[in-house]
Amino acid sequence: MCGIVGYIGRNNPKEILLAGLKNLEYRGYDSAGIALKNEENVQIIKSIGKISALEEKINDIELINANMGIAHTRWATHGKVTLENAHPHQAGYITVVHNGIIENANELKENLVKEGISFYSDTDTEVIAAIINKFYCESKNIFKAISKALNILKGSYALGILVSDIDKVYAVRKNSPLIVGVGKDEYFIASDIAAIINYTNRYILLDEDEICELSFKGVEVSKDGMIVEKDVLTTDLISEDTSKGKYEHFMLKEIMEEPNVFTKTLEKYLNNPDLLIDLNKYEEIHIVACGSAMYAGMVGKYLLEEVADIKVDVECASEYRYKKVFYNKKTLVILISQSGETADTIAAMRKAKENGIDTLAIVNVKTSTIAREALYKLFIEAGAEIAVATTKAYLLQVLVLSLLTVNTAYKKNLVNLDALDEVKKLPMMLDEVLKRSADYQKIADTIYENEDIFFIGRGIDYAISMEGSLKLKEVAYIHSEAYQAGELKHGTISLIEDNMPVFAIITDEKNKDKTLSNVIEVKSRGAKVIVITSEDDLEKFDYEIIVPKVNKLFQSMLIVPVLQLIAYYTALKRNCEIDKPKNLAKSVTVE
Repeated sequence: MCGIVGYIGRNNPKEILLAGLKNLEYRGYDSAGIALKNEENVQIIKSIGKISALEEKINDIELINANMGIAHTRWATHGKVTLENAHPHQAGYITVVHNGIIENANELKENLVKEGISFYSDTDTEVIAAIINKFYCESKNIFKAISKALNILKGSYALGILVSDIDKVYAVRKNSPLIVGVGKDEYFIASDIAAIINYTNRYILLDEDEICELSFKGVEVSKDGMIVEKDVLTTDLISEDTSKGKYEHFMLKEIMEEPNVFTKTLEKYLNNPDLLIDLNKYEEIHIVACGSAMYAGMVGKYLLEEVADIKVDVECASEYRYKKVFYNKKTLVILISQSGETADTIAAMRKAKENGIDTLAIVNVKTSTIAREALYKLFIEAGAEIAVATTKAYLLQVLVLSLLTVNTAYKKNLVNLDALDEVKKLPMMLDEVLKRSADYQKIADTIYENEDIFFIGRGIDYAISMEGSLKLKEVAYIHSEAYQAGELKHGTISLIEDNMPVFAIITDEKNKDKTLSNVIEVKSRGAKVIVITSEDDLEKFDYEIIVPKVNKLFQSMLIVPVLQLIAYYTALKRNCEIDKPKNLAKSVTVE
């Protein structure tokens, strides 16, 4: 959530900053702003709403002739969505953009007010600017000022900083992502390489509390007054990865990419099986994640327990990080995150490490905090995922969990490797499933006017239901709930009304008949039943989608794309902003 872009160089910073912000729109925001600087002035322009509104405002005023600047998309935390609360914020010499949350901002602000300092916003970010400015006025040394400020700030931050009497840009981070881009005679800061990929594919990863100084001559990184040598890395991301191409929305593009990224990830692990760690040395596994990644973990739990005979608990990271956890030395904690920057998941990982517990990351972004700090890592090859609602990354997380299950069960002589012959056929089957868009649009046409929808299933089908329900909430803004089918009579069935859509997921052979009896119950109470199944011998209901039947290790990966497309087409019918749903952010970097 939130996005930072900064620039110093010989080109027009306005165009570069605006382009960078547009490439970060997927992160979620409700206001935007830029600060431009030359040798004499800092000019700040801010607006509420979309970047297009900021761009329109910028084009209506006379700009200073600048050669550096910082920019920001804000997702409101401290203070309402107002112009005053939009970034950048300025105090004296210091102009700041900030991602994250300063937990002791109120306390610091009270002390500054007592010293006669005035504030114009409700944000924690203005407090940062005021503190750095106070220390800078005392020492006239920006490194001392920033370092002293960092020592008293509690919380998370990624900062882009301008100093009105210094022709340089400064950057620093803690528990919030920020990279430094290295171009030809120009330099950048950004929350994500996607923001600057049109200008450079070279970048530096900042470690926590390192202070980076960007000048016209280059980049210098220091910590505690000492210069830190940093490697310049190269990304294989290309600008086409951050464009919609022929598709109307990123979400549709990314769903349609699933067969290709599935093949890429599958081949990586089939060709390098030693990458899949042996789970048999552990007695229990904790899978810790948030949102869709947690629901992928629920599928993994079912497979690892049923097929590989390992005890698995799935925990929501925002709860796990605060609860009392009973570890033994043969516990493995698996962290799942697309971005690798999910704040609660990072905290859960660090909690496990502090207790001496092994950690394994299943992650997409190879340079992320989770990828760097976890003991073991298994990377999915999803490429850039721009739409806020995850699709292809979720599918690949489940794929890696399935491959881990096969690997672990094989070493216990619980399965043979014939299952891997079947998984090789999945990209072709996925392609067939995705081509049936007319079927999914027909279902969307029948449910888009409903405001309440249920999903039901048992076992692994309940885990699938959770993800299907979430997708409808995220992109179509429909109240949707997933329930264990066997729990219907314990209260939920009282909510069934005429014409209420109920999705029934049926792939689990041993639970099929029980789930069908629950489907008949809701049907008899007037529900509009949509069955998504791999079984072709079921009685007929209102709507039915049958996908190819495969080994239970991989069956969910043919069901979930159906649910993703139904959610997409439903959102389309409801005229929702599909790629950037209201109030949501792609990378949740604050609690």
